[in-house]
Amino acid sequence: MKKTAKFWKKLENKKTQCNLCDHNCKIDNGKMGICAVRKNENGELFTLIYGSTSSMAADPIEKKPLYHFHPGTNAFSMGTVGCNFKCEHCQNYGISTASLNYPYLQDITPEQVVEYARKYNCEGIAWTYNEPTIWHEFSYDSSKLAKKAGLYTCYVTNGFIQEEPLKEISPFLDAMNIDIKAFNEDFYKKICKARLEPVLNTSVIAKKLGIHIELTYLIIPGYNDSKDEIKKFCDWIINNLDNKTPVHFSRFHPDHKMNNIRMTPMETMIQAYEIARKSGVRFVYLGNIPSGEYENTICPKCGNICVKRYGFSIETDGLKNGKCSKCGTALNMVF
Repeated sequence: MKKTAKFWKKLENKKTQCNLCDHNCKIDNGKMGICAVRKNENGELFTLIYGSTSSMAADPIEKKPLYHFHPGTNAFSMGTVGCNFKCEHCQNYGISTASLNYPYLQDITPEQVVEYARKYNCEGIAWTYNEPTIWHEFSYDSSKLAKKAGLYTCYVTNGFIQEEPLKEISPFLDAMNIDIKAFNEDFYKKICKARLEPVLNTSVIAKKLGIHIELTYLIIPGYNDSKDEIKKFCDWIINNLDNKTPVHFSRFHPDHKMNNIRMTPMETMIQAYEIARKSGVRFVYLGNIPSGEYENTICPKCGNICVKRYGFSIETDGLKNGKCSKCGTALNMVF
């Protein structure tokens, strides 16, 4: 569905410059930006996916993954098509690389988003599956209605959004899980066709805006798995966010254009976990592994298991009013 885009400016010769994400695409008349869903038509920029959804489901919030945000609830989850990254290891490439002719696209209104969330007994809405930044006009309108209806909202995002659109949506966006693809610019340039610095800036700005932040780092053997890189990532979190920021290290499995890369060894995953804990990160999790101790929320003071997880199911016997039931330590959880 076509609608006038936000965050762009006119240039000479009917060119436009999109300022939604940090690519700042300069788009010739009749052409589209990197995301392939924003088009210049006679010197005016339009989004071509307003109200166009490829995927809808009621998901556990833990699937995002968000472990410290409304644990145990379900989020009505939505995605569209396109992306402003070109990740060679994308696990949702079926929609992130899809064109506007994707056969399963269907129209939906912001009002219907709220209706579906209620229909499927969801406490909130998650913009996920592909990059929500490129769906800004629709996610913004829908999130405003969702908050008015008493629902929470969250983004699962690569973090490549500019400050002004992030500020615009921030009063209606409660949480973000931000993907840190690697902690080196060379990886971003070669594997994602993007840059790391804007993603880090988004993380800092989002926290200052009062948005709950959790980070995910997919560990790919031979690409971003060195001890030094993991340590620098953890030190950055401590110095620029805080030691209570939940961090999810996710296990890579071969996909898309990186089918020749082996699955991340468990010893590498555990090594990252231990580096993060020793660096001072209080809440560290491992994802895409067999269920076990590395999914649990453990009190950093007394070691009590506050939230026990089995896949996407949880037990909260160790919680009391959002704190450790034994020693009362705050766990940076949002309810």
